[in-house]
Amino acid sequence: MFRVISPAEYRRMPWKNGGGLTEEIATHPEDSPLEAFNWRVSIAEVARDGPFSRFAGIDRTIVLLEGAGMRLSGEGRDVLLRAPFEPYAFDGEDPVDCALVSGPIRDFNAMVRRGRAVANVTVVHGDVATIDAADFRLAFAATGAHECNVAGHPPIRLAPRHTLVVERTAGEADAPLAIRPLEGSGVALAVRIECR
Repeated sequence: MFRVISPAEYRRMPWKNGGGLTEEIATHPEDSPLEAFNWRVSIAEVARDGPFSRFAGIDRTIVLLEGAGMRLSGEGRDVLLRAPFEPYAFDGEDPVDCALVSGPIRDFNAMVRRGRAVANVTVVHGDVATIDAADFRLAFAATGAHECNVAGHPPIRLAPRHTLVVERTAGEADAPLAIRPLEGSGVALAVRIECR
């Protein structure tokens, strides 16, 4: 089973700590509140320096999408994220302060509740990438359009900033998801999620 989510369908909401805005792409269970999701994928707008929201029991991966970058610090952490499309993972309960390098940024967030789900984020650019079968697979077209192939279905054209969600269903044969950028500079972010 699969569906394509357009940017117009993303839910805009304030951060948990009120320090910024988020576009929530998808959650499981669908429309879960922040304290109840098994997994959540979103895009954060970071307009000023300040702390990240803390999420106890959550494993987070963020990927810089736009902007000059940010420095993350706190409890022995000092990480400079300047290059776009490089995943960085950390624990959601960690105190993390963000200092912008030069102006606002946008980042992609994949969050899973520890003990209920595990996830990994793959950056797709250049050649076709194959994402192995899983309970859920998401492909977010960060830049450019992409073609996605799900076994038994015609190719799916994924427009920029749109997201494909593929959910494993009973009786369906497990098959890989193929993601191919349709432009030389196209980049997609693939999230593979296994639930426990």
